[in-house]
Amino acid sequence: MSHGFELKPAVAGIDPHTPALLMPLARLLHWVNHAMVVLGMLALLVASCVLTYSVVSRYVMQASTDWQDEAAVFCLVGATFLCGAFVQQLRGHVGIEAAASLLPRAVNQLRLTLVDLLCTVFCAFFAWKSWALFHEAWVEGQTTSSSWAPPLWIPYALMAAGTSLLALQLLVQLTARLNKLFHPQRSAP
Repeated sequence: MSHGFELKPAVAGIDPHTPALLMPLARLLHWVNHAMVVLGMLALLVASCVLTYSVVSRYVMQASTDWQDEAAVFCLVGATFLCGAFVQQLRGHVGIEAAASLLPRAVNQLRLTLVDLLCTVFCAFFAWKSWALFHEAWVEGQTTSSSWAPPLWIPYALMAAGTSLLALQLLVQLTARLNKLFHPQRSAP
């Protein structure tokens, strides 16, 4: 059970304690996250088809391909990073519950807030560095070292976009948690 599952999931995936100022961003993220999951499902399907084709062509038709591994990896990178914000929206990432059951409720809420803050800072930093990698690969025209040599800006862009979405999702959830922590008497809008 993840650190966010002790609470009932919010209707439509948006925490009712989200400040009104951030509610349009939360709704936009909700829509974008669902679109990314659809793209992630398609990317996984494409990756599985590419790898299946690779096996069939190599062992049945005795013809090797040199592009399938990188194409599959690019699809998997996209699916992994672009779907991270959706999983966070559901608070579906793995968490450790041993401490939660031992701590008083107020201390546990403070712990959860600190975890959200640290995750937000880490993902924002990771997103910034990913955009720097993307820019460097774009400007320098970096490619992979294979004979197919696809441009490296593709996986870096997927990684940067995904971590940016995740950082935004975490920021919205952090503000909702802070709003609930400092204004517990306020009910959902």
